[in-house]
Amino acid sequence: MNTARQGRPFFFNPGPTNIPERVLKAMASPSMDFFAPEFMDIHRYCHAGLMRVLKTEQRLFIYPSTGHGAWEASIVNVFSPGDLVLVMESGFFSERWATMAEHLGVRAETLPADWDQGVTAEALQARLEADTGHEIKGVLAVHNETATGMTHPVAGYRKAMDAAKHPALLMSDTISSLGSIDFRMDEWGVDVAVGGSQKGLMLPTGLGFTGVSEKALAASKQATLPRKYLDWRTLEGREPQDFPGTVPVHMFFGLNESLHMLEEEGLEQVFARHTRFGEATRRAVKAWGGAGEGPRLFCQVPDRLSNSVTAVLMPEGHDAEALRKAATRYNLSLGGGLTRLAGKVFRIGHLGDLNEPMLLGALSTIELAMRTAGIPHASGGAEAAIAYLADM
Repeated sequence: MNTARQGRPFFFNPGPTNIPERVLKAMASPSMDFFAPEFMDIHRYCHAGLMRVLKTEQRLFIYPSTGHGAWEASIVNVFSPGDLVLVMESGFFSERWATMAEHLGVRAETLPADWDQGVTAEALQARLEADTGHEIKGVLAVHNETATGMTHPVAGYRKAMDAAKHPALLMSDTISSLGSIDFRMDEWGVDVAVGGSQKGLMLPTGLGFTGVSEKALAASKQATLPRKYLDWRTLEGREPQDFPGTVPVHMFFGLNESLHMLEEEGLEQVFARHTRFGEATRRAVKAWGGAGEGPRLFCQVPDRLSNSVTAVLMPEGHDAEALRKAATRYNLSLGGGLTRLAGKVFRIGHLGDLNEPMLLGALSTIELAMRTAGIPHASGGAEAAIAYLADM
């Protein structure tokens, strides 16, 4: 068999994602003095543009970091040693956020839930009502859990907190939802929103950021966890913000272009496109499942199915890694299962720079890979996606 890989790779991991040519070309520019007026115009546009995507009129801090750096910033800036936070269990990334909090000296209690179900707003309200002394200082929720393909009800969590009359900060990870799925920081009462550059914003990994409410900013004045590089107090030196060291100007060149792309399409149209592609992907998976012998959607709550990533549970006795390996033969990269889901699920990222031919090509190739790897499935997944998209 000829193993040469002609043609363009199909990259369908849920992050990092495809980088548009417009963004790549924008980043292939000479360096610029980050104090120059020309760069400050770019910086201000990027700052204001990210706030529009977050749908906030409060504060924003950007860091040269991954999303993990923004996670750390969300913790060290508002909490003190020994504070208690309540983490909504959603999957691998809620576990990682909780572990990070504990390593930084914050106590993390997990509100448990099955990974294919997620925490309900009612369960959160009950736990907060039991916290009569208001020991819990923060509620941490992943808006879109990349590991499981589930979107969680951040707005519902805020309503539960308000119903319980609890003063904790609401903090939300938006890393695999921002720019793909509607997120409304101010309307939903989110105090700290954590984001990263490498998913819906269509950039390389390298920028992390936090949207910060006035309530969270006030809490940061009293917090005593050690902080330096990510300290909000040191980033308020100039407008729109100072930086912890050299400004990553080329990332800003790329962000400037990606924000223009989002605004040219229109955010509502961007969300509608992701909704279409999410549903088309799910219809393909359901078709592959056939009468029950094939793969199926991991998420078991219909209104929590993600529009940016789909987690697919393999048939009993079959290894997801065998499927992923078969897919690489055809130049298709898929996400794998994480921790307890390793080998059990594969993940299809359908977010960012994506159109119908790209998606249909990936779905057809997944079906080819399943046949190659001997995975039980019914045929017709791509046809089901085509039928859905043709009617839209």
